[in-house]
Amino acid sequence: MFYRNPEPLNPAAHGTLGMEPSAKPFLFAKNAQAVPIIVGEFGPASLNYPIVFAGLDYQPLAVMGVRQNENLFIDDDGKFAPTAYVPAFIRRYPFVFAHGPAGDDRLIVCIDRSAATFVENGQVPLFIDGEPSPFTRQCLDFCNNFEAERRRTEDFVRLLKDLDVFELRVINFTPRNLDGTEREPVRVSEHYSPSEERIRALPEATQLDLLKSGAMQQIHLHWNSLLNWERIVNETSRRFPVAVGSMG
Repeated sequence: MFYRNPEPLNPAAHGTLGMEPSAKPFLFAKNAQAVPIIVGEFGPASLNYPIVFAGLDYQPLAVMGVRQNENLFIDDDGKFAPTAYVPAFIRRYPFVFAHGPAGDDRLIVCIDRSAATFVENGQVPLFIDGEPSPFTRQCLDFCNNFEAERRRTEDFVRLLKDLDVFELRVINFTPRNLDGTEREPVRVSEHYSPSEERIRALPEATQLDLLKSGAMQQIHLHWNSLLNWERIVNETSRRFPVAVGSMG
């Protein structure tokens, strides 16, 4: 996602490369309907986006649009909605960690060489005298912190999988015609969510462990975030009128 031409960062290839401010800073994410998020972001992300668990790995995602390849929070000028939280997955770009060759567990720092902000002799250099510049070191620290949080997120998801509390959840939207009559329901999302019933059925000691570890707080933030489904569906209807509808 986003990275069209990733290259391992090194002074030989990128010693004269620098970054320039972009007039359209988030345009690269304009078609991102959903992006991965880490558990430390559940709080601020839950104020704007539905947080869902998707796929066989139950990857946490912040849903940013209802229609495919559409992000409701980034406009055509590449500007992010001023009151919305920007997920770290987006803020990390154009830097990223990549795994080494098979059998090598090391992570390699890469950049998207096709990013529009990279130019030769840009005003913010990536290297100074062959060493990472202060800006690059700051970006590397951000990537390291993101990687640590990503692993913590994997542990959180693994815990919920082991407890077998995930259930499939379907979100439907019923659009209405201008005369008020209902149209055929539209499936907006099919994702996984920790089941309140299954959580309540856990032994008290297990529930207490979830509470002490902070996992229960993250679960509640996820549940609260699902209230945002109606918000983004209504915003989609406003931009692409099908009249009002109801969620179910």
